[in-house]
Amino acid sequence: MQSTNSLEIGDKAPQINQEVEDTSGRTLTLAGVAGDKGLLVVFSCNTCPWVAKWEDRYNGLAALAEANDIGMIALNPNERIRNRGESMEDMKKRAQKQDYEFPYALDENHVIADAFGATRTPEVFLFDENLTLVYHGAIDDNADDANAVEATYAADAINQLMSGNEISTKETRSLGCTIKRTK
Repeated sequence: MQSTNSLEIGDKAPQINQEVEDTSGRTLTLAGVAGDKGLLVVFSCNTCPWVAKWEDRYNGLAALAEANDIGMIALNPNERIRNRGESMEDMKKRAQKQDYEFPYALDENHVIADAFGATRTPEVFLFDENLTLVYHGAIDDNADDANAVEATYAADAINQLMSGNEISTKETRSLGCTIKRTK
């Protein structure tokens, strides 16, 4: 397995011109997905139970991001198990079943995940208008029960970024499944 060093708050988004294919067949880049006010990247997958617990909140995050001119993309970096539930065909089914309202793309050979130092699914990276990292970590503080969430880390970071306030929680621990790397 490759050792990864995660991006630190204040780092610029790497691999912004790396092409990825999403479930609709479009070729995208992070630079192209980014809105005028920023970019929200979620490393996700189809087979992780942690993703299943949190993914009902993805569309809400996407709506908040879009309302604030922040582009959002979910990337699937699980290269080692593409033939076991993580293929593009599986991704298309997942995106349709969950009615994803944002691009869900294949991070082939986990190139972007490696550059970000992502280790889990789900794992969130929020960048500002200059594509500088301002938040990294979990979506919120309760994977098991959306109604019991006390801290909406990612949404709070978006709202604080848009209001011009300091982001109060810049990093949290990402809970989830390890990314299935080939090297």
